[in-house]
Amino acid sequence: MEYKISNRLRLTAIILMVVGLLGVGYGFITSNKSFEEVETMLANESHHGEAAAHEEETHQVEATSHDTHSLDETHGGNHEVVDEHTKHVNHVMHAMHNRPWSAFYVAAFFFMMISLGVLAFYALQYVSQSGWSPLVLRVMEGITAYLLPGALIVVLIAALSHFIGHNNIFIWMDPEVVAHDKLIQGKTGWLNIWGFIIRGLIFIGGWSLYRHFSRKFSIAQDKANDNKNFKKTFRISAAFLVFFIYTESMMSWDWIMSVDPHWFSTLFGWYVFAGMMVCGITVIAFITIYLKSKGLLPQVNDSHIHDLAKFMFAFSIFWTYLWFSQFMLIWYSNIPEEVTYFVTRIEDYKLPFFGMLAMNFIFPLLLLMNSDYKRVPWFVVMAGIVILAGHYIDVFNMIMPATVGDQWYIGIPEIFSVLFFAGLFIFIVFTALTKAPLTQTRNPFIKESEHFHY
Repeated sequence: MEYKISNRLRLTAIILMVVGLLGVGYGFITSNKSFEEVETMLANESHHGEAAAHEEETHQVEATSHDTHSLDETHGGNHEVVDEHTKHVNHVMHAMHNRPWSAFYVAAFFFMMISLGVLAFYALQYVSQSGWSPLVLRVMEGITAYLLPGALIVVLIAALSHFIGHNNIFIWMDPEVVAHDKLIQGKTGWLNIWGFIIRGLIFIGGWSLYRHFSRKFSIAQDKANDNKNFKKTFRISAAFLVFFIYTESMMSWDWIMSVDPHWFSTLFGWYVFAGMMVCGITVIAFITIYLKSKGLLPQVNDSHIHDLAKFMFAFSIFWTYLWFSQFMLIWYSNIPEEVTYFVTRIEDYKLPFFGMLAMNFIFPLLLLMNSDYKRVPWFVVMAGIVILAGHYIDVFNMIMPATVGDQWYIGIPEIFSVLFFAGLFIFIVFTALTKAPLTQTRNPFIKESEHFHY
């Protein structure tokens, strides 16, 4: 059955992109403030928040200095106060400069990881010769169409933050920081801008080649009289999964973990993998339910939805297991250079940190544990919205503490970045769905999928 994107959906995607881009532009323009402008802003806001506490502390130090020290000592004390004040203003100014870059990067990575998760899940269907999934394989192919532009945008934002920004996302890209940091100096063989870009292009090239050939063989199989194309897809899917295991880990180190170049976790690649899988499967479920509601996937039944919801539930539990394993081992060993990662997030990001944990574990556990609820489309959509929001906040928690510190907000840069990439994602994915029939006709397991009941 052929799919034609509706004018309303296309217009919605374009509006989201335009509005999102305007908001992102506004975020960049309003964040580009000088030291004096930030100082004035903090002075105007001094009646509440951290600025008030800082000024009060400053006045107390000044008063103490005048009362208890000699003129020379007071002069030295004032210098210390001025230094603290300058540091605070600089901190806020750099956080403001970094925020729109980081917000744009978080949204770009989030939507990219959805399509990458779907690509891995798609390959798994072929390697396992799954009988339930052939009816939704074309949906997966549509979602993976976003991977090439989406991943290139992630690398582009990172590169531009170095070349035209002020190393707003990755501090190891700043030569001044590296010159005074022995630990980062020891990692420059890996953490350097050209190595970052070249590795990124290799990752994207490999993923895109697999996507291109698997899609080509999938469409060729529809017109074939034998299963040669299916067997080709099986073989390249097995090879791709080996390539994916390595490159996904390296990608997570480069694109996410290196925002905190002093910290590392041996579990991090798996942790990011679990998040991208649950998000990818959730989006497969969303689009499948949407297309079925339009009468376009009539042979998809509640058992297919049930299986997708089962995978959403399973990977949510897997993500929680990895989160707890990473957190518990670091917390228990209490090594300063490791535990600082979680201390920063618990102290400065308490609401998004614990809120994300509830959204990614407690909600899926309660909503999707019951087998009957997994068959109800609106219930799966409701659980999926919570899961996607929770994993966006998870990516937010991974990036923002390293780039904006305690000066975080969910405001115009964050919301409009999500709107822009949501519009771009919808436009590319649904356009890709129009390029081929929505169901495969010559997949050897298609009959099994059509009569699948659980």
